[in-house]
Amino acid sequence: MILLDGRIASAAVKATIQEQTALLVKNGKRRPHLAAILVGHNGASETYVASKVKNCEEVGFLSTLIRFENDIAEKTLLEKIEELNNDALIDGILVQLPLPKHIREAKVIETISPAKDVDGFHPINAGKLVQGLPSFIPATPYGIMLMLEHYNIYTKGKHAVVIGRSNIVGRPMSILLSSNLPYGNCTVTLCHSHTPNLAEICRQADIIVAALGRPGFVKADMVKPEAVVIDVGITRVDDPTAKKGFRIKGDVAFDEVASIASAITPVPGGVGLMTIAGLLKNTMQAYISSKW
Repeated sequence: MILLDGRIASAAVKATIQEQTALLVKNGKRRPHLAAILVGHNGASETYVASKVKNCEEVGFLSTLIRFENDIAEKTLLEKIEELNNDALIDGILVQLPLPKHIREAKVIETISPAKDVDGFHPINAGKLVQGLPSFIPATPYGIMLMLEHYNIYTKGKHAVVIGRSNIVGRPMSILLSSNLPYGNCTVTLCHSHTPNLAEICRQADIIVAALGRPGFVKADMVKPEAVVIDVGITRVDDPTAKKGFRIKGDVAFDEVASIASAITPVPGGVGLMTIAGLLKNTMQAYISSKW
């Protein structure tokens, strides 16, 4: 069994980006610059944004963190995004989700310039992805593709089952895995929690991508021997025995599935780290596509 270690794969991606950035600076160019907006004080969001800022520093990017309180008016947030859209020194913009209920997430996403949409959520980038045109790919699916490439996971002619239909992971993942790409040339079945005979469908899969947010949902009896299992789930589960009072659990029952899978991602230490790698790749691409 191969452990698809996100630490190793992401380090390889980041090393390449760090080299690119160092060469830019050596040639007198400015550094790529990512702006992140954080609304409120959600613990998970704080952790995610801090990690993104830290990783920017590690590869030599500039980063700007903009904070707002939970009660910020939607109009004020949109005005800030427009300001960043018009700032030639900002290459990528991300707004950490989720947002307070009084702010329309779709409106926020649509306000970000497609040319700076390094999260890959804007409808224009989503449409380009569907049509196979160059676009910013949502960071988590992009990271998974980078992981498949790093570990040379053969996909041509394979049957992939994606569990989860979100616009952030499931749907773009199904498109990427069904594309005519070296590491995405599968026949894909997209499933969700209401799919009849879900376990039976999963047992037919050569590759399973679990992204539905239910800890331990995928059991060993749902997995074909020697299947590749990608666990996207990241859920905080209360655990009084843990130092922080909780543990991070994936959508896959790791211990029992690992014994029959040919390759599997851990949680934590798997897809989450590759999501950051995908975001950094998108930011570098935004920089290259800009007029510098």
